[in-house]
Amino acid sequence: MHLQTVRTNYRHYNHSLGLATVHLVWIPCRRKRVFERNQPLKLRCIDIFHSVAQDKGWIIKVLEVASDHVHLLVEYDPHHSIAQVVKAFKGRSSRLLRREFPELLKLPSLWTHSYLFDTTGKVSTQKVLQYINDPHHG
Repeated sequence: MHLQTVRTNYRHYNHSLGLATVHLVWIPCRRKRVFERNQPLKLRCIDIFHSVAQDKGWIIKVLEVASDHVHLLVEYDPHHSIAQVVKAFKGRSSRLLRREFPELLKLPSLWTHSYLFDTTGKVSTQKVLQYINDPHHG
């Protein structure tokens, strides 16, 4: 299979064409189960994540707010790094949730500094390597 045969819905930008999607996972400080038994907090967190994505022009593909962690699959633009994407979601949600739910102020911060990221794509790394190394592609 050649790369040209792979169809995808690339997004057009001023000087680029592409698709950047990342799977993100992060946890609350001290791995507290802050969303367990607190549906209003969970729903507000989801609402905040969607507002961040809308403001930035990003697309949330999948979102799960579990009792003690968050999974987010987001399509973002080439003008932001993965670290900036994470900072946007974690920063706004922490600020607003701690203001609206004072019980969260017992924690030193809502989220830990760390996060997991995994970029995703339509073509595997192995397929790209095969295509680049194919002597007939030049």
